[in-house]
Amino acid sequence: MLQIKRAYEAPSPTDGTRILVDRLWPRGLKKQDARLDAWLAELAPSDELRRWFGHEPSRFAEFRRRYLRELARTKSRALVEEVARRAAEGVVTLLFAAKDTQHNNAVVLAAAVEHVARQCTAVVERSPALRRGRGRSVPVDDATLRRSREPDHVPPRRSRGADRAPSRRSREPDRPMSPRPTRAARTPPRRSRVRA
Repeated sequence: MLQIKRAYEAPSPTDGTRILVDRLWPRGLKKQDARLDAWLAELAPSDELRRWFGHEPSRFAEFRRRYLRELARTKSRALVEEVARRAAEGVVTLLFAAKDTQHNNAVVLAAAVEHVARQCTAVVERSPALRRGRGRSVPVDDATLRRSREPDHVPPRRSRGADRAPSRRSREPDRPMSPRPTRAARTPPRRSRVRA
Protein backbone atom coordinates (compact mmCIF):
# COMPACT_ATOMS: atom_id res chain seq x y z
CA MET A 1 0.00 0.00 0.00
CA LEU A 2 1.26 3.45 -0.90
CA GLN A 3 0.44 6.74 0.79
CA ILE A 4 1.82 10.28 0.81
CA LYS A 5 2.28 12.59 3.77
CA ARG A 6 3.98 15.86 4.68
CA ALA A 7 7.35 15.35 6.33
CA TYR A 8 6.37 17.80 9.08
CA GLU A 9 3.46 15.64 10.27
CA ALA A 10 4.18 13.41 13.25
CA PRO A 11 5.21 9.84 12.39
CA SER A 12 2.65 7.14 13.15
CA PRO A 13 2.89 3.35 13.37
CA THR A 14 0.65 3.04 10.28
CA ASP A 15 3.25 4.79 8.08
CA GLY A 16 5.26 1.64 7.44
CA THR A 17 8.41 2.40 5.45
CA ARG A 18 8.96 6.17 5.44
CA ILE A 19 10.77 7.54 2.36
CA LEU A 20 11.62 11.21 1.84
CA VAL A 21 11.34 12.03 -1.89
CA ASP A 22 12.52 15.67 -1.91
CA ARG A 23 15.93 16.74 -3.20
CA LEU A 24 16.41 19.21 -0.33
CA TRP A 25 16.06 18.43 3.36
CA PRO A 26 12.89 20.02 4.84
CA ARG A 27 13.70 23.25 6.67
CA GLY A 28 13.57 23.11 10.45
CA LEU A 29 13.03 19.33 10.60
CA LYS A 30 15.43 17.38 12.78
CA LYS A 31 16.62 14.02 11.49
CA GLN A 32 15.59 12.33 14.73
CA ASP A 33 12.05 13.70 14.40
CA ALA A 34 11.72 12.59 10.76
CA ARG A 35 12.27 8.88 11.54
CA LEU A 36 13.14 8.07 7.94
CA ASP A 37 13.85 4.65 6.53
CA ALA A 38 15.28 6.14 3.32
CA TRP A 39 15.91 9.45 1.60
CA LEU A 40 15.71 8.98 -2.17
CA ALA A 41 16.82 12.38 -3.47
CA GLU A 42 17.45 10.71 -6.86
CA LEU A 43 13.67 10.36 -7.30
CA ALA A 44 13.07 14.08 -6.75
CA PRO A 45 12.68 16.42 -9.72
CA SER A 46 15.85 18.01 -11.06
CA ASP A 47 16.88 21.39 -9.65
CA GLU A 48 15.98 23.13 -12.91
CA LEU A 49 12.49 21.59 -12.99
CA ARG A 50 11.91 22.26 -9.30
CA ARG A 51 12.88 25.93 -9.66
CA TRP A 52 10.76 26.34 -12.81
CA PHE A 53 7.69 24.82 -11.14
CA GLY A 54 7.92 26.96 -7.99
CA HIS A 55 4.80 25.19 -6.60
CA GLU A 56 2.49 27.20 -8.85
CA PRO A 57 -0.71 25.19 -9.46
CA SER A 58 -1.08 26.67 -12.97
CA ARG A 59 2.19 24.94 -14.00
CA PHE A 60 1.38 21.57 -12.44
CA ALA A 61 0.22 19.82 -15.64
CA GLU A 62 3.45 20.69 -17.46
CA PHE A 63 5.50 19.88 -14.33
CA ARG A 64 3.84 16.47 -14.18
CA ARG A 65 4.67 15.74 -17.82
CA ARG A 66 8.34 16.79 -17.45
CA TYR A 67 8.77 14.99 -14.13
CA LEU A 68 7.37 11.73 -15.53
CA ARG A 69 9.87 12.02 -18.38
CA GLU A 70 12.67 12.35 -15.80
CA LEU A 71 11.37 9.32 -13.91
CA ALA A 72 11.47 7.23 -17.08
CA ARG A 73 15.28 7.38 -17.11
CA THR A 74 17.06 4.12 -16.36
CA LYS A 75 18.34 4.86 -12.85
CA SER A 76 15.12 6.53 -11.72
CA ARG A 77 13.05 3.75 -13.26
CA ALA A 78 14.91 1.17 -11.18
CA LEU A 79 14.25 3.15 -7.98
CA VAL A 80 10.55 3.51 -8.86
CA GLU A 81 10.37 -0.25 -9.36
CA GLU A 82 12.04 -0.79 -5.98
CA VAL A 83 9.50 1.48 -4.25
CA ALA A 84 6.68 -0.40 -6.05
CA ARG A 85 8.13 -3.69 -4.84
CA ARG A 86 8.24 -2.41 -1.25
CA ALA A 87 4.69 -1.09 -1.55
CA ALA A 88 3.53 -4.54 -2.71
CA GLU A 89 5.10 -6.10 0.38
CA GLY A 90 3.77 -3.59 2.92
CA VAL A 91 2.92 0.03 3.64
CA VAL A 92 5.15 2.71 2.12
CA THR A 93 4.75 6.42 2.91
CA LEU A 94 6.27 8.98 0.56
CA LEU A 95 7.20 12.13 2.47
CA PHE A 96 7.36 15.65 1.00
CA ALA A 97 7.90 19.13 2.44
CA ALA A 98 5.64 21.26 0.21
CA LYS A 99 2.69 23.08 1.79
CA ASP A 100 0.40 22.27 -1.16
CA THR A 101 -0.73 18.68 -0.70
CA GLN A 102 -2.37 18.47 -4.13
CA HIS A 103 0.35 19.90 -6.39
CA ASN A 104 3.76 18.46 -5.52
CA ASN A 105 6.26 15.88 -6.70
CA ALA A 106 5.09 13.17 -4.27
CA VAL A 107 1.64 13.13 -5.90
CA VAL A 108 3.21 12.52 -9.33
CA LEU A 109 5.69 9.99 -7.97
CA ALA A 110 2.94 8.05 -6.18
CA ALA A 111 0.99 7.82 -9.45
CA ALA A 112 4.12 6.57 -11.26
CA VAL A 113 4.80 3.95 -8.58
CA GLU A 114 1.19 2.72 -8.71
CA HIS A 115 1.42 2.50 -12.51
CA VAL A 116 4.58 0.37 -12.30
CA ALA A 117 2.99 -1.82 -9.61
CA ARG A 118 -0.05 -2.43 -11.86
CA GLN A 119 2.25 -3.39 -14.74
CA CYS A 120 4.09 -5.91 -12.57
CA THR A 121 0.79 -7.38 -11.32
CA ALA A 122 -0.52 -7.64 -14.88
CA VAL A 123 2.61 -9.54 -15.95
CA VAL A 124 2.18 -12.04 -13.12
CA GLU A 125 -1.54 -12.50 -13.85
CA ARG A 126 -0.99 -12.85 -17.61
CA SER A 127 1.74 -15.45 -17.46
CA PRO A 128 0.79 -18.98 -16.33
CA ALA A 129 4.48 -19.73 -15.73
CA LEU A 130 4.62 -16.99 -13.09
CA ARG A 131 1.46 -18.03 -11.29
CA ARG A 132 2.37 -20.77 -8.90
CA GLY A 133 -0.81 -21.03 -6.95
CA ARG A 134 -4.47 -20.19 -7.03
CA GLY A 135 -4.83 -16.55 -6.08
CA ARG A 136 -1.58 -16.41 -4.12
CA SER A 137 0.69 -13.46 -4.74
CA VAL A 138 4.01 -14.32 -6.29
CA PRO A 139 7.11 -12.16 -5.77
CA VAL A 140 8.43 -10.74 -9.01
CA ASP A 141 12.19 -10.76 -9.45
CA ASP A 142 14.36 -8.43 -11.55
CA ALA A 143 14.64 -10.87 -14.45
CA THR A 144 10.85 -11.11 -14.68
CA LEU A 145 10.55 -7.32 -14.71
CA ARG A 146 13.10 -7.07 -17.52
CA ARG A 147 11.28 -9.72 -19.54
CA SER A 148 7.95 -7.97 -18.95
CA ARG A 149 9.25 -4.82 -20.64
CA GLU A 150 10.51 -6.67 -23.71
CA PRO A 151 8.04 -7.15 -26.56
CA ASP A 152 7.00 -10.74 -27.37
CA HIS A 153 8.22 -10.54 -30.94
CA VAL A 154 11.00 -8.32 -32.12
CA PRO A 155 11.17 -8.08 -35.93
CA PRO A 156 14.66 -8.48 -37.37
CA ARG A 157 16.42 -5.25 -38.15
CA ARG A 158 16.94 -4.50 -41.80
CA SER A 159 19.99 -2.62 -42.82
CA ARG A 160 19.72 0.25 -45.22
CA GLY A 161 19.47 -1.01 -48.77
CA ALA A 162 18.46 -4.55 -47.76
CA ASP A 163 15.60 -4.47 -50.24
CA ARG A 164 17.98 -3.71 -53.15
CA ALA A 165 19.48 -6.37 -55.37
CA PRO A 166 22.97 -7.44 -54.39
CA SER A 167 25.83 -5.75 -56.20
CA ARG A 168 27.82 -7.44 -58.97
CA ARG A 169 30.77 -7.93 -56.67
CA SER A 170 28.72 -9.67 -53.99
CA ARG A 171 26.94 -11.86 -56.60
CA GLU A 172 30.15 -13.27 -58.06
CA PRO A 173 32.38 -14.14 -55.11
CA ASP A 174 34.47 -16.71 -57.06
CA ARG A 175 35.54 -14.23 -59.73
CA PRO A 176 38.69 -12.34 -58.76
CA MET A 177 38.07 -8.65 -58.46
CA SER A 178 40.24 -6.42 -60.53
CA PRO A 179 41.35 -3.12 -59.05
CA ARG A 180 39.35 -0.14 -60.11
CA PRO A 181 41.13 1.80 -62.84
CA THR A 182 42.60 5.13 -61.86
CA ARG A 183 41.51 8.35 -63.50
CA ALA A 184 44.63 8.46 -65.63
CA ALA A 185 43.88 5.02 -67.03
CA ARG A 186 40.25 5.89 -67.79
CA THR A 187 40.87 9.09 -69.76
CA PRO A 188 41.98 8.78 -73.38
CA PRO A 189 45.42 10.11 -74.23
CA ARG A 190 45.59 13.65 -75.56
CA ARG A 191 46.55 14.18 -79.10
CA SER A 192 49.31 16.57 -79.61
CA ARG A 193 48.96 19.16 -82.29
CA VAL A 194 51.82 19.31 -84.69
CA ARG A 195 52.58 22.68 -86.20
CA ALA A 196 53.55 22.66 -89.74
